[in-house]
Amino acid sequence: MQDSQENLSHLNQRGEVQMVDVSGKASTLRVAVAVAEVKMSDSTLKAIESGNAPKGDVLATARIAGIMAAKQTSALIPLCHPLAIQKVEITLTADYELPGYKLRAEVMTKGETGVEMEALTAVSVAALTLYDMAKALQKGIEIGRIRLMSKTGGKSGDYERDFGTLGEESSK
Repeated sequence: MQDSQENLSHLNQRGEVQMVDVSGKASTLRVAVAVAEVKMSDSTLKAIESGNAPKGDVLATARIAGIMAAKQTSALIPLCHPLAIQKVEITLTADYELPGYKLRAEVMTKGETGVEMEALTAVSVAALTLYDMAKALQKGIEIGRIRLMSKTGGKSGDYERDFGTLGEESSK
């Protein structure tokens, strides 16, 4: 085994990919928040806000899709653990300066591993669903700036995104 592989938790002693063994970890409260932006024209934003989208309630559908996605993360990301998620909250906030929506996913569980991937998956699928529900109004909708904002719980400690220095990150 190479020295560089010693600290890689997803590799076994033979250098093969494996799911991390979390059986020895303490069960703690885990919370993660991820965000995304969906940019669109003013007219598309106004149509969604007024409830005039051809496919129906864009925001409710995107919210439900985000919740469902968080619960299915382990089926989508190969080495993620299936988790008993206790809370998923998806918010979609209209931003007329963008113009578009700012999306936020908060995921919570009490367990041996974190929910960062669940929050990122939730906000990503909510953004994709918003696009799908509004593409009849505008094909050029742009999804971007998907990122983890914070996480709490676990051995590695808490993390909060710090934008004070060119968007660099910090652990607290």
